[in-house]
Amino acid sequence: MNKFLLTLGLILIYGSSISQIAINRDPEIAKMVSEISSDSLENYIHKLVSFTTRHTLNTNNSTGMPAAQEYVLSKFNSFAEKSGGRMTAEIEKFVIPSDGRRITEDSPAANVIATLKGTDPNDKRIFIISAHMDSRNKDVMDAEGIAPGANDDGSGTAAVIELARVMASRSFPATILFVAFTGEEEGLKGATYLADKAKEEDWEIGAVLNNDIVGNSSSSGTLIKDNLKMRIFSETIPANETEEMERIRKYTGAENDSKSRQLARYVKEIGERYVDQFEVKLIYRADRFLRGGDQTAFARNGFTAVRMSEMNENFYHQHENVRVEDGIQYGDLPEFMDFEYLRKVAAVNISSLATLAQAPSQPEEVQISVRGLSNSSTLLWKEPATGKAKGYYVLMRETSSPMWEKKFFTTDMTLTLPYSKDNYFFAVQAVGENGAESLPVFPTPSNR
Repeated sequence: MNKFLLTLGLILIYGSSISQIAINRDPEIAKMVSEISSDSLENYIHKLVSFTTRHTLNTNNSTGMPAAQEYVLSKFNSFAEKSGGRMTAEIEKFVIPSDGRRITEDSPAANVIATLKGTDPNDKRIFIISAHMDSRNKDVMDAEGIAPGANDDGSGTAAVIELARVMASRSFPATILFVAFTGEEEGLKGATYLADKAKEEDWEIGAVLNNDIVGNSSSSGTLIKDNLKMRIFSETIPANETEEMERIRKYTGAENDSKSRQLARYVKEIGERYVDQFEVKLIYRADRFLRGGDQTAFARNGFTAVRMSEMNENFYHQHENVRVEDGIQYGDLPEFMDFEYLRKVAAVNISSLATLAQAPSQPEEVQISVRGLSNSSTLLWKEPATGKAKGYYVLMRETSSPMWEKKFFTTDMTLTLPYSKDNYFFAVQAVGENGAESLPVFPTPSNR
């Protein structure tokens, strides 16, 4: 009898805890997620692979990089037809200066960009979804040899194309850029060009979601097969940190609360809200060892950027010549990809991007009072610069927790909670009339 009562009690406790978890999905965003097609993604990749190589320095107009760029542009333009004039697309050309390493002389290059213009003329925010379309084989200097680049980074490019297809007919207050970079394998050249341009022209970039190697679910070496997880990399200490930023970070203990890390948490929360049977793993590194990605160029310029990547990489199919050796097929070929897995990654991207682009901007001047000793915490802030907020979430987590654990809703612009500021971290995010949440803002200390 005692064992029965114990079991019944555990069931009731477990059932009670489950009943407190509510998942609220915006119907329109859920519909966008459902429209992401693994078949479309597969078709894009096979077409990208059909070009002999997408090496940045290949100039063949029929089988090389220029032909691939024209293909991506044609897809963007076809989607633009259903945008009511809000989407435009272009191949933006630039020159890569010689660096004496991988670029031996000044070389022409280009990014392919589709712009979905925001509907609110007062909203200057720009959100970027990106990938690099250039490919390489084992010799990074080989501009002519076969380099299919199915997964690296045909997968990310396909995701960008597919998001443009699904989102073109929708409207958002903020502007969205769908970008296929070139020059990544030569040192992030295309991303650096655009990030520098954005800084020089003072773009208000809300977030950059960079997708690089996102279409494989089987690892080399460990032989893991798992299509239930993806990774998101985010920098710990901002690449552009000033002395004042460093002082505040050390004072508040905010080593784990950079803007990019807030974005990573946001993508995990929103992505897992809309994509079933999928987990977004937070990786507390800017990128992998010995490797890099286009998000780095934006982080260097102070923009909030993260890298989306598959969970288990297969190094037989990255930066390798196509060949069979010791019974192993090498080369970045489409037959080694998992298109249903890629669909899930694209779905995480579209749910996060759509939520960001329709949410109000972040609350301004978010502060936490450190005036005097107490076992409560008072936060105060100002309304967002753009968009209408129906209220705000004050987020809270223990200092050892990777994710926000509680959300307190208020329509005021200050909130006092009976939790010690010494024991918890806090942040504030704006909530729009449609329920869309802005990125959280980590507070700065205030003695006022």
